[in-house]
Amino acid sequence: MNDTDMVKKNARPVTLIAGCGDVGSRLALQLQGAGHRVYGLRRSIAALPEGVFPIAADLSSGDLGEWPDHIDYVVYSAAAEHRTEDAYRKIYVESLMDVVGKIKSYPQLPKRIFFTSSTAVYHQQNDEWVDELSESHPKTFNGQIMLEAERLLLDSGLPATVVRFGGIYGPGRSAMLSRIQRGEVYAREPVCFGNRIHADDCAGLLAWLIGLDRKNFSVQSLYLGVDCDPAPLGEVTHWLAELMGIQPTAEVVAEHRGSKRCSNQRIVEAGYPFQYPSYKEGYRALLDD
Repeated sequence: MNDTDMVKKNARPVTLIAGCGDVGSRLALQLQGAGHRVYGLRRSIAALPEGVFPIAADLSSGDLGEWPDHIDYVVYSAAAEHRTEDAYRKIYVESLMDVVGKIKSYPQLPKRIFFTSSTAVYHQQNDEWVDELSESHPKTFNGQIMLEAERLLLDSGLPATVVRFGGIYGPGRSAMLSRIQRGEVYAREPVCFGNRIHADDCAGLLAWLIGLDRKNFSVQSLYLGVDCDPAPLGEVTHWLAELMGIQPTAEVVAEHRGSKRCSNQRIVEAGYPFQYPSYKEGYRALLDD
């Protein structure tokens, strides 16, 4: 029995996660719980969650591995190995083009393709509120390349949705806590707003949109993936230091060039219930763990 026959027999949606790392693995577990048959594409398939069907491949090499005969959803959640222009272009543009070409070779196209992008595409830096309708003219190479990748997918003719995530934190992503453990916090002045989201909500948000699409509800082409509280970095770090019982020994000025406030109103209106609506719930849970 091939994959197509199995899908028809079990009537289970098939989802392929290309770049099934931290967020992808969290998403895979949630989709499994919703009845999906999940395929995870990554180099180290030993790190995939139990029950995820492995596709051993290296996106950056152009080798996409062996895909199932039928796919309902594709989530492209790859990450650049290095913070360089070449690494970003390779994984977010060239490899995405390879995946789009692979998808188009299917006689029956997937219902929707999801791409995990970044709020780095916004150029605003003076504490402005931004949303999905705001202009984006990024000055940094990472923002420019991410925006190019978004347009590549949205102009491909495939049904597609882009989610622009803010700074992701959670288990294994504790740079902020490490900074505070060293006694270092951000200064309250000048104010520099940050936009963040817990890794579990990254996965939850994607799973929610896939669920809406499965039920034939309207899913838009662009969402901002941030929590409900774009709080200043000074406020966040001072609060964390107090919670951790650490007396700060140094204050540093945050880079103001990225200060903006991202609105998550569109995903809230889509009904997504945030597990961690602000940094306080998210970091409390992280510290409890």
